[in-house]
Amino acid sequence: MDDSPLTIADQKANAVIESYLKTTELPIISEETKALSYQERQNWTRCWLVDPLDGTKEFVKRNGEFTVNIALIENGQPIMGVIYAPVLGDLYYTEDHAAYKVSIQSGSEQQALRAINELKSKAQKLQPSPWADLIRVVGSRSHMNEATQDFVTALQSNHQTEMVSKGSSLKFCLVAEGSAHVYPRFAPTMEWDTGAGQAICEAAGLKVTRQDDGAPLSYNKENLLNPYFLVQSDDR
Repeated sequence: MDDSPLTIADQKANAVIESYLKTTELPIISEETKALSYQERQNWTRCWLVDPLDGTKEFVKRNGEFTVNIALIENGQPIMGVIYAPVLGDLYYTEDHAAYKVSIQSGSEQQALRAINELKSKAQKLQPSPWADLIRVVGSRSHMNEATQDFVTALQSNHQTEMVSKGSSLKFCLVAEGSAHVYPRFAPTMEWDTGAGQAICEAAGLKVTRQDDGAPLSYNKENLLNPYFLVQSDDR
């Protein structure tokens, strides 16, 4: 640990989030509490999964593409998710087996969040885009690699492709809202990076599956490192 602005922001955000989640009396897995042993966690049927600041490089670059991620995990699967991009003012969330987005005007966050029903009345239901001749592939501004390039090259045998770059868990949101068609993540991520995004994508009708065997990503594993995965439409 250090006293850098990034670390301080991470810790303060985590403290605020946990102060609310602790009232549910459910355990919490956070990037800030990742030292919990599997022996402590293995019998949890429900838990919160939190990343108080996802997109550290985006935070440092001050491009606004960092997020707060919160997911509710039940029996190893995300059943609820919230992703908030504070600088952009974009809030993505799940409710009643659907996913939504609402934009919060700059400077009015606290007022809007207090008036939650009014906020939800302005939300738009997320609708992924069907696959077409032109496929938009969303990737990371900071983690593009050879495996991802190979995936895009394979797509180009049947489709025109266009790369869409985005930081943090906003990559999930782009596919869920129809701004991109597929998100291949062939680089390391941790569970708190993906739980909320998976919940939102699945609620929008997408699949979030392991690259190796096509199974959904699972959570509260002994090793909190994710396998490589794909986000795409269920009819792909």
